Amino acid sequence: MQVEGKAAIVTGGGTGVGRVTALSLAKLGCHVLINYSRSRDDAERTAGEVEALGVHAVVQQADVADDEACRAMVDAAVGAFSRLDILVNNAGATEFIPFEDLDAITPDVWERLNAVNVRGPFQCTRAAVEPMRRTATPDGGEVINVSSIAGLLATGSCIPYAASKAALNNVTVALARTLAPHVRVNAVAPGFITGRWLENGLGERYESTRDAFNERLPLGRVCDPQDVANAIVSIITGSDLVTGQILTCDSGMSLMEPVRI
Repeated sequence: MQVEGKAAIVTGGGTGVGRVTALSLAKLGCHVLINYSRSRDDAERTAGEVEALGVHAVVQQADVADDEACRAMVDAAVGAFSRLDILVNNAGATEFIPFEDLDAITPDVWERLNAVNVRGPFQCTRAAVEPMRRTATPDGGEVINVSSIAGLLATGSCIPYAASKAALNNVTVALARTLAPHVRVNAVAPGFITGRWLENGLGERYESTRDAFNERLPLGRVCDPQDVANAIVSIITGSDLVTGQILTCDSGMSLMEPVRI
C-alpha cells in the first residue's frame, strides 16, 4: 500500500510500539488517530510529534474492550480525515503471573485479558470495515494485529496472555478470510520488547532477563519498539497480496527452547 495521504488508527498509540508505529506512518505521509486508554499525556505528546512531520493527528480516548468506544473512535477518525485506510490493533493488556501459580489466575484475569487482547481488536476491526470499504482505493484497507510470540509458543507473562494472543492469531486468519478482497488482515508477533511494558512487569528482573535473552537469541539482541514498528510498516507498505499471515519479529526466539519470563 502507498500510505502517503492515507489515514490510520493506532490503538495504544501513545507509548512503545504504538508510538513508534504512529511516527513511522507519519514519516511516510499518513495521517494518524492516536488512541489511548489511560496515557493521555503520552498520546498528546505523540500527536505533537506526528504533526511536526507535516501530517494531521487526532487523539482519542477509548477502551477497546468497549464496543461503543471502538465505534466512536472510528467515527472520529473518519470525521477528521474523511477516510480510513489502516488500523493497527496495538492496545494490549497482561498480568505477570508465574505459569505454575494456577490459583493466581482468577476469572477476572481471563475476562480482562480476553476483552482487551481478543475482543478489542475484533471490535475495532468490525467498526473499521465499512469506512475502509467506502474509501475503495485500489490497494484496499489494511489491518495489523499486534500479537506476541507467546501466542505461538505458549510462553510469556502468564497463561491467559499466551492464550489470548493465540486466539488473536486465529481471529486474524478468520477475519482475513472474511474481509477479502477489500480488507487485508495480518498480525505481527514480537518477542521480548525493550521499554516500559516489561520494565514495569518484570521490575528488578527486567535487566537480567533482557541480558539473558541478548546472550541466547540467535540474532543477538531483543527487539526494541522500532524493530516491531518496522515489521508492521513492512506489511502495510509491502505486497498487497499478503493476508491472513502471522509475521514473527522475535530475533529468533521461536527457534529456541521456550523460556518463560
